Amino acid sequence: MLQDKVIAIYCLIDDLLKEMNHKEHNNRLFTDGQVITTALVSALYFRGNQSLTLDYMHSHIFDQVIKKSGSTKRLHKLKETLMFILLRIGKVFKYLCCEMEYIIDSFPVKACHNIRISRCKLFRDEKYRGYNASKREHFYGVKVQLVTTADGIPVEMYLVEGAEHDSQILGRMYHDLPPESSLFGDSGYTNYEIEDMFREVEQVDLQISRKSNSKRKDTPALAFIKEHMRKRIETTISQISALMPRHINAVTANGFLLKLILFVMAFQVDKCILE
Repeated sequence: MLQDKVIAIYCLIDDLLKEMNHKEHNNRLFTDGQVITTALVSALYFRGNQSLTLDYMHSHIFDQVIKKSGSTKRLHKLKETLMFILLRIGKVFKYLCCEMEYIIDSFPVKACHNIRISRCKLFRDEKYRGYNASKREHFYGVKVQLVTTADGIPVEMYLVEGAEHDSQILGRMYHDLPPESSLFGDSGYTNYEIEDMFREVEQVDLQISRKSNSKRKDTPALAFIKEHMRKRIETTISQISALMPRHINAVTANGFLLKLILFVMAFQVDKCILE
């Protein structure tokens, strides 16, 4: 079953690269599609351990593989391609599957423990020091802003500094949501000006959960619907977090962010194949 799923992932990635008219050297023994597939399998089944993944791919899937160092270098060059594939799959669910309800939420990813912040080499700025309200603790790292369908399938993602509040980033995020769709979010995204702008300019209805002292209160029925929608994305975030190791090993900030993209993309591709 695992081997069949890995082959399905490779076929999906290869088809998307052909659709993009992706160009690469003809004399390569290990194609970009194989590099991306290996990285996704690593994120999905091996917690990002590329050495174990390359061994598995060599013994079960591909006749030849490249070394870990070569795979890492190739992945860094394919970062934009990875984001394009993630958004392309998301676009299929948004427009071809006629999804009209979406959910937005964020989750923090630590670059290191608080006691080691002064020695952290990945990020060196106060803008990466954020606060995780659900756990009531500070962290040092980034936030993953995630937009999913009502079924919890990621269609968009954004990486921002840990200190940025959700209500601040909402206005700067580029959304490609269908007109007359709804975007549900928790009270952290409360911004009445942004809500009005989304409704008038993008024709997207922002359904933000209200606090007890909100000027725009919800009816009990609407509050129940918003709470129900939020539980779906919280499940998705828990499933993506379960794919990650306790500590993401990376030498550079770019490598750290690349691994975050791969974990989200691996979850998306897995759900896409199941659908």
